[in-house]
Amino acid sequence: MDINLRTTFCKVSFASPLVSVSGIVVELAQNIKLAQIKGVGGITTKSISILPREGHPIPRVASFGIGIINSVGLKNPGIDQGIKDVIALKKQTKKPIIASIVGFQLRELPILAKRIVVAKPDFIELNLSCPNVDDEIGRPIATDPLLSAIAVSEVKKVVKNIPIIVKLTPNTPDLKRVAFEVEEAGADAISAINTVGPGMIIDFKKRKPVIGSRIGGLSGPAIKPIALRCINDIYKTVKVPIIGMGGVSNGQDALEMIMAGATLVGVGVAVYKGGQQVFDKILEEMKEICKKEKIKSLKNIRGII
Repeated sequence: MDINLRTTFCKVSFASPLVSVSGIVVELAQNIKLAQIKGVGGITTKSISILPREGHPIPRVASFGIGIINSVGLKNPGIDQGIKDVIALKKQTKKPIIASIVGFQLRELPILAKRIVVAKPDFIELNLSCPNVDDEIGRPIATDPLLSAIAVSEVKKVVKNIPIIVKLTPNTPDLKRVAFEVEEAGADAISAINTVGPGMIIDFKKRKPVIGSRIGGLSGPAIKPIALRCINDIYKTVKVPIIGMGGVSNGQDALEMIMAGATLVGVGVAVYKGGQQVFDKILEEMKEICKKEKIKSLKNIRGII
């Protein structure tokens, strides 16, 4: 049985349902290499802010066996360089590009969105949910249904022809309400989930936290059960498509995300641990499982649970 995993998302065709997530592969040169890998369906940029950011003190990332904890602090080159990087990446690949933007005040988001449009990304992701900069901006916008809706509405006023993806957090009891409100405000799609937490890992011998900023967001296999629940909650609440992410490291993980309701699947920590070729591995595993389970189309299992 020939397995074709080509997927349509917001009327854009993806040769593979697997996409990179924001914050793992961040340098332009590495994203250009990533674009050449067959298993990669699309690429998400690092979240871009108005001004360049150095991020949090090192070490910023640490492993704890079944996942990682990170507090990069949204390190990025700023919107001026971000635009140049997206333009350069588009010249190197025809694969869809998701330009992720992040604002530290609500009014920054439409400014960023209006500027990134110049680079003509295929999608714009609004990162409303980073949990690692609370000391600078307070609670993430995505914890508040009203603020999330306002953010989307303001961006939609300045972006007419590029689909808007809203990245949501699991760190709220109002996730379904937030998803409903951003859809009502005009979001074309949702990506979920961002990291869980924040949490802490302690270096027992040094008697202090492992990472430089003391606390950070959890990601990797440890958070997959939370991600699946969140994706399924969102799927049952809205009609817009979902990019599901959180702990995907093999083909079954990816198919479970689709069963929960995802259309595309984001791969993050698996790249950090296994390199960029992990996309090919996951895609081939998906095909083998589909053959074995006689799954002719991903549409047949999407949201099945």
